[in-house]
Amino acid sequence: MMGLNLLADLSLRGRICLLIFLAILISLPFWSSSYIISVTTITLYLAILGQSWNLMLGFAGLLSLGHALFVGVSAYMAAYLFSVLGLPPVIGIFPAVALAVLIGMLIGYLGFRFSIGGVYFALLTIAFAELVRIMVDHMGLIGGTEGLFLQVTEADRQGFDLINLRGHPWMFYYLAMLLAFLTLAGCRTLLKSKLGYYWQAIRDDQDAAQALGINVFRYKMYAVMYSSGIAGVAGVFYAFYQNSLFPESVFGIERSIEISLGPIVGGVGSLFGPVLGAFILTPLGEGLTEFTDYLQSSGLIDPKLKLNGLKLLIWGLVVALIVLFKPAGIWPWLNEKLGFSRKEGE
Repeated sequence: MMGLNLLADLSLRGRICLLIFLAILISLPFWSSSYIISVTTITLYLAILGQSWNLMLGFAGLLSLGHALFVGVSAYMAAYLFSVLGLPPVIGIFPAVALAVLIGMLIGYLGFRFSIGGVYFALLTIAFAELVRIMVDHMGLIGGTEGLFLQVTEADRQGFDLINLRGHPWMFYYLAMLLAFLTLAGCRTLLKSKLGYYWQAIRDDQDAAQALGINVFRYKMYAVMYSSGIAGVAGVFYAFYQNSLFPESVFGIERSIEISLGPIVGGVGSLFGPVLGAFILTPLGEGLTEFTDYLQSSGLIDPKLKLNGLKLLIWGLVVALIVLFKPAGIWPWLNEKLGFSRKEGE
């Protein structure tokens, strides 16, 4: 039903393009390389996180710059339960996501109860992400700075064990695609519900929404809970796909920025914007990494030259160009030019 609702929002041209896109994704492993499958899996994962971030800012007007926090705590929780207690992720996902939601509720309560909004709420999310990163850095029980590793054998890489999330790269690819589709359809359902309309009213004019009787505190809390919950699910997927977790790489501000860039490029507040943004930025970043590695290995660039920040620099330039020339994002512009969405009365 949720998938049909997505199609109902699109024009005939939009439906055809979406079905072609889905056909390409479904058939991709049969005709592409393992590298392309890996990049697309990460792209789908970032599309999920982009939807999570977009739900807060695009739907409810809440800016988060510490969104990696929700990913990290659920990833570490699920990985610890599996590696130490032997709890499979199909069960461990529930306490892991619950922890992410509880931390989101704590941040939301502190922010909304004391009327912390805008950039100050964003700083609050950064502060919590950094606090948890420092805590995890000093927790030897879960690896500390040396990281937390999940054992994986060659036999695991060839199977399809959805209970323990041990399997072939194809399994993770199709699981990421399913989660991305469910997230997109779920966000569409939320956006078109009473809850979604309340969020948009709060986003556009919080004082007017409150004057109309909307419980602003409650519905902002709902936005944070849903958003952190989606990020938590993605965090569990990330832990078992990567099989290694390091505090700096999981909770770092770079991860939170990476999550936010896709929706900004694709279109904040739109359903398809985060997906489009992820499919633009992730392949661009991976292609740039491969290109610089080739230049260094061939001797055209000094191998000792550090180019770790080049990807973020290019992403920053792309975002700057989007903000300057298409501030609403690429998806709204494409939609206007090509007519992907169904117009009223059609």
